This record gives sequence, C-alpha cells and structure tokens, in this order.
Amino acid sequence: MAYSEETDPLDPHVHSDEQAAESALRPATLADFGGQKRVSDQLGLVLAAARHRGTVPDHVLLSGAPGLGKTTLAMIIAAEMGAPIRISSGPAIQHAGDLAAILSGLTEGEVFFLDEIHRMSRPAEEMLYLAMEDFRVDVVVGKGPGATAIPLEIPRFTLVGATTRAGLLPGPLRDRFGFTGQLDFYATADLERILARSSRLLGIELGADAAAEIASRSRGTPRIANRLLRRVRDYAQVRADGNLSLAVAQAALELYEVDRLGLDRLDRGVLTALCRNFGGGPVGLTTLALAVAEEAETVEEVAEPFLIRQGFLIRTPRGRVATRRAWEHLGLTAPAGTLGAADVAPDLFSSGDQ
Repeated sequence: MAYSEETDPLDPHVHSDEQAAESALRPATLADFGGQKRVSDQLGLVLAAARHRGTVPDHVLLSGAPGLGKTTLAMIIAAEMGAPIRISSGPAIQHAGDLAAILSGLTEGEVFFLDEIHRMSRPAEEMLYLAMEDFRVDVVVGKGPGATAIPLEIPRFTLVGATTRAGLLPGPLRDRFGFTGQLDFYATADLERILARSSRLLGIELGADAAAEIASRSRGTPRIANRLLRRVRDYAQVRADGNLSLAVAQAALELYEVDRLGLDRLDRGVLTALCRNFGGGPVGLTTLALAVAEEAETVEEVAEPFLIRQGFLIRTPRGRVATRRAWEHLGLTAPAGTLGAADVAPDLFSSGDQ
C-alpha cells in the first residue's frame, strides 16, 4: 500500500499521533484500570489511608514486563492524590547532580515517577536512599580535601519506581519502598474488557468475537492489545468499509504477521533459526542473534520471555533449546528425544549467555 504524506510512517507527526492515541486510552482512575485486581486493591488501600491521614503515600515500586501498566499506575497515583507528577528514567540520571536538581524542584506531595529505576548510576542511587528516607539530599560543594557536604531539605514526595528487572535492584533500595506491586500478564478475558473500553474511546464498533481474537494474540499485554486494535481499525477503514468483524480482524492480524498465538516476525525468526539452522539447539544467544540479524539484547529481552512463557524455548547451561511445541508450531517434525518445557528440571534453566 502506498503511503500519502499524511500516512508516511517516517513522518514524526505520525509517531506523535500514535503516542497521543495510546495516551488517550490510558485509564485515569483505579476503577477504570482493568485487570491486576490484587495490585489495584492493595494500592487503593495505600492511597485511601494516605488521604485519610492527610499525608503523602509511601514510596511505591512497580515491577513487571513492559506494557502491563506501570506508567499508567504512576499517573493514576498522582490523579487519585490530586498531585502533580514529574517523570524521568534511570538511564537519564547518570550523576548525583542530575537527581539533586530534580528532587530540589519537586513540590510538596508531588509524585516522582522514575522508570527503569534499576538503570540508575550508583552515586545517584545512594543519594536517592537519603532522599526517600529523610527527605533531604547532601550537595557537595568544592573538590578534594576542602569539599563540603551541604544538607538540602526537600519537600515530602512519593517516589514511584518502575522496573522490568526487580532482581537488579539492590536490597537497600528495595527496602525503602513502602509498597511493592508485581504486575502479572493479563488474562484474555481482562484484555477483552480493556479492548471494549478502548474501542468505545476510539469510536469504533468492536464485536465480542473480534475482541476475543485480538485479545488472544496480545501476549497478555494491554499495550500490545491496544496497538493491535488500532492496526485492525486501520485495516477495517481502508479495506473493509469500517466493518470490524472477526474475519476482518483475522485478515488484519495476518497482514501484520501476528499469528494465532501472538508470535510475530521476530519470534518466528528465532524459532525457525533454532530449528532449521541448529537442529533445535542448544545454541548460544549471540550465535542465535546473528542468525536472525538482531542484537543479542533484543532477542533476549523482546522475544525470549514470551517464547519461554509459552513453552517454545528453554534456556539451559549449554544454550537455547527448542521444545517439541516449537517444532510443531512451525509445522516441522521434531527429532527423536526433543524435550518439552515440562521435561526439564528447574535447576537446568539458566539466564546466562552461552
């Protein structure tokens, strides 16, 4: 399909429109936040108690895979408390002075959302300990023996930290959070309800069967579900006169290379290389990444978690191994003795590169 000037995917305005559309679908209250009932109930109690006491809520740590709603929950915390929100990320804070500048600019009760908190530098991390506990920072003036630390009081604030790798957070930092919420992947029924809400906000009619089809291919992730919904909407408007039926949804998802289990081009590329090129493995991460012309980090952090969760891939001390299910999904005959995910003892799993 030819792209006009208005639909050119390289046009920055298009990406801005996509981000605006995604932001518009974010729920603004805990009541509208579909799924994650356990975390929502626990967090709601924390916020209600803080309002009752007239204090700022305890610091909150949210962990889980990308796209499960950590940023949305941070915005909801600010909205529920009637407080402004300041947003930054761990990679952007590489010096203690960067963090001191942000913290000194906060207002009383403000929510400070720090995404990818596990990627902060160590000096900034150590400054954050003091800020979280005593609401002050020590600003060092001068260098060498004459350097002096000047304590600077900062307003009471609520830090909301988000991480996809909670295990990388040092214990002293984790211990300073008053509430920790682990976000899980969503059930298909929860995604269907999210898609129904999103379709109303987008002004489109989405049948229950089409919603179920999109939800089943969304990898348990609301962000992916909403993205697929927008792509199915585009397909329906251009090729089906706006009729968003089950058949149209299936055709759109096939066009965008999202199969019935939610595997995309990269996922299938990894499995195909593993089975066809390396006989099902074991093979090291770096070698596998080269075979699919991707960075090793992309394969490890984008493709592998879903493939492992779905039982297509096993990580062992000797490398990555395809399971029987992977061979069957690709329509290939698995060699004799190929393992299923349930056949491998837990102590054989390894996250290290081989």
